[in-house]
Amino acid sequence: MTRKLSASFAAMCAALMYLGASTALAQQAVSNAVSSTVDSKQSREERVRFYTLLAQEALKQKQFEQAAAAYVKAFGEDARNSDSAYNAACAYAQYGATEQAFLWLDKSLKAGFTDAGHVAEDTDLISLHQDARWQPLLEKMKLEFKRQQRLWNSEVWNTPYHEQLSEDERVAGLSKFWSEVKYNFVYTDTLLDLDWDAVYLQYLPKVRAAKDTKEYYLTLMEMCALLKDAHTSVTPPEALFPTAFAVPPFRTRLIEGRVIVTDIADEKLRAQGVLPGTEILQVNGQDVKAYAQKTTAHLVSASTPQDMENRIFNFQFLMGDVAESPELRLRDAAGKSFSVRVQRGTYAQRNQSSPFESYSWRMLPGNVAYVELNSFGSDVAAKSYIHDFPEIARAKAIIFDIRKNGGGSTNVGYRILSTLTPQPFIGSHSETRNYQPAVRAWGAVQLNHEFRMNPNPADKEHQFGGKVIVLTSAGTFSAAEDFAVAFDTMKRGRIIGEPTGGSTGQPLSFSLPGGGSARVCTKKDTYADGKLFVGVGVQPDRLVRPTLNDFRAGRDTVLEAALVELQ
Repeated sequence: MTRKLSASFAAMCAALMYLGASTALAQQAVSNAVSSTVDSKQSREERVRFYTLLAQEALKQKQFEQAAAAYVKAFGEDARNSDSAYNAACAYAQYGATEQAFLWLDKSLKAGFTDAGHVAEDTDLISLHQDARWQPLLEKMKLEFKRQQRLWNSEVWNTPYHEQLSEDERVAGLSKFWSEVKYNFVYTDTLLDLDWDAVYLQYLPKVRAAKDTKEYYLTLMEMCALLKDAHTSVTPPEALFPTAFAVPPFRTRLIEGRVIVTDIADEKLRAQGVLPGTEILQVNGQDVKAYAQKTTAHLVSASTPQDMENRIFNFQFLMGDVAESPELRLRDAAGKSFSVRVQRGTYAQRNQSSPFESYSWRMLPGNVAYVELNSFGSDVAAKSYIHDFPEIARAKAIIFDIRKNGGGSTNVGYRILSTLTPQPFIGSHSETRNYQPAVRAWGAVQLNHEFRMNPNPADKEHQFGGKVIVLTSAGTFSAAEDFAVAFDTMKRGRIIGEPTGGSTGQPLSFSLPGGGSARVCTKKDTYADGKLFVGVGVQPDRLVRPTLNDFRAGRDTVLEAALVELQ
């Protein structure tokens, strides 16, 4: 007979998991809690979360049987939660209970878990690979996945690329994009202000009149840009990029309001005097900013003015037809003006000028650890940081540079932040649309679903107590902004630099005819207290912008300001 778990005991177990108990105490807490039941006065969501936390703690202690039992209880509280069933199967497999593992894999499939690719690569399930039931299970998952996709992203949208898509394909693609935005875009006030249905009718004749696939996708990009959200975008077919969306063999950015070359991948241009620090004055005889506004701005999905500038003058500057050779009027550091013609090429060719590493670190004079976190697109940054932590932790201060970080997984950044505080810390508040057709039929207002704000656990084994500074820019985006928001909320140190890009969220991706795709932002994020940063940017504690003189002299204005701050 199971005994009822008191609220105080539940709180104690949660505290053990968050604050880090001894192994023996944690194991005993897990064993006692798994054999108990939670207070029925708690919500179903709270009970599921409690058993999930118990299971996760049991896994840390390698108590696989107890972990499986906890996941089974979580599934018992909510049989729609396929993750609980799948995780129970993984725990049973690690425990060696093959029959139970297959039983719970089947339950997870019936509950909606259809990610066969993940299942095939999951090392927790290696013990099942030689079983005769393994391959049939994967095939069954793949078939169910295809069946489920028919509801939201059917394979009928995956039509091949052609220079001119049929009118039916073009109209269908427009309708697909319009409908996904209508029902999933989280910023409904924008849809109301635009009258999204009216926008559809406005662009219908433009789509029908598109002379080729390039013009069709440019039309969709223009329509998407009206939403003013950088996590909502249209991507043309890959086949078009080498010819219709080619880029110059160098990178630029705005420094003190001037378009400055920052990296060069073409030695011929270098020989003609196009070097880092060169200013671009005109394109084809037209003022450079006017040219960019005319050719690019109306196609750019951006959330803030600084995000727009970053995209126009960094990522998409001079993007266009590969057959065209724009003429540039430039001015070098000595004030000499000259002209060159530029041959566009691929993004890969341009990126040769600036090799990319998601993570690096070095010790600066004064015993300051400088840690570049350029991407959270994989767990490389977090794993590398933890690996190097013993050396980094010897510093008197850490400067985290996320100025070039375009995002990825928020949890990668949180893993790093967990080393800066001994207490659990909170991130952003999130919500999504809660569209219920019956509620709409009743004429009632549709309310958003607010996600529970679960504290993120501290890393008890890796703790740094010295000073910390975070560097930001308009290139700080998405999950990197989640990092900045959590750091700002922690009050662990100062943010120095420029406001961030001002866009994060969970995009929903889907296919469009001809090999293109689109995504729609489905999640609204704010500070925990409701303070806005999407559409605004995370504001630095100290505003410092790069100067052209410093750039030309090889000095990092923002980093130097951070070092002065530490002194």
